[in-house]
Amino acid sequence: MIARRRGPDEAERAAGWRRPDASMSLLSDLFAGKLLDPGYAEAAARRAASGGTRRRGGRLSGAGVLAVLAAAGVLLAVAGVQVRRSEPVAAKERARLIDQIHARTGETDALQRRLDRLRADTGRERAGALERSAEGRRARRDLAAQAAAAAAEPAAGPGLVVTVDDAPAEGRGEDGGDSGGRVYDQDLQALVNGLWAAGATAIGINGRRLTPVTAIRTAGEAILVDYRPLTGPYEVTALGDPDRLHDAFTGSAADRRLRALQERYHMRYGTRRTSGARLPAAGALRLRYAAPAPGAGR
Repeated sequence: MIARRRGPDEAERAAGWRRPDASMSLLSDLFAGKLLDPGYAEAAARRAASGGTRRRGGRLSGAGVLAVLAAAGVLLAVAGVQVRRSEPVAAKERARLIDQIHARTGETDALQRRLDRLRADTGRERAGALERSAEGRRARRDLAAQAAAAAAEPAAGPGLVVTVDDAPAEGRGEDGGDSGGRVYDQDLQALVNGLWAAGATAIGINGRRLTPVTAIRTAGEAILVDYRPLTGPYEVTALGDPDRLHDAFTGSAADRRLRALQERYHMRYGTRRTSGARLPAAGALRLRYAAPAPGAGR
């Protein structure tokens, strides 16, 4: 049974997180007309019942109260004007940041395409050089096997395609709320691990190739694959024998999890076999290795 899923906002509230604008509740109360604390309101009612005016000796008269209320009204008006003026500025700044994100994403994509072309040219030159000797041909076969394992070369062939997506707004259950029918990073993590366990030789999500060190994470409401945001529907392509993959994946822990989410939260989930899928090479890997500490072994 799948427990009720909580989105990032619900988890933050459960952990005691407080909204940055929580301190603005006083201003909100003022705009709503709640000008006085209940204690002040009660005191004002008692004064009105006793005659409505105050004696001298440091107490305000009725005219003084009106003056204070008039000053409070002026402050409210000024605050309202400032809030309204700040709204277009915030919207303009947000639009500028979105434009910058799109521009930087376009530049990154262009650089990635250039890198792919240069890698292809380098691969052809290397293959031609290695073909000139028997030792080179053996090295080429070894390199090809290692490149396939590291997702450094494109891959193609038959396989299984699994599609998951958020539940439609009109089909979400009341207990799931808006967040219950959403696809989260842990759902994709479980799906990918299930496909690897079923015997997949290569996997990609929405055309992005996965490597042994690929990270699937969440940032806000976006799912990131190697720090690149993806949008639904999420199409996970696994290369391998379609029938064997389907039989091994069906009934697995990942399959049961997604089917339970589909039944309870109406998330969209389905599988299909394909005879010809293509996955690009993954991006350049950052090599990490261990080294002995200075003085080790002494």
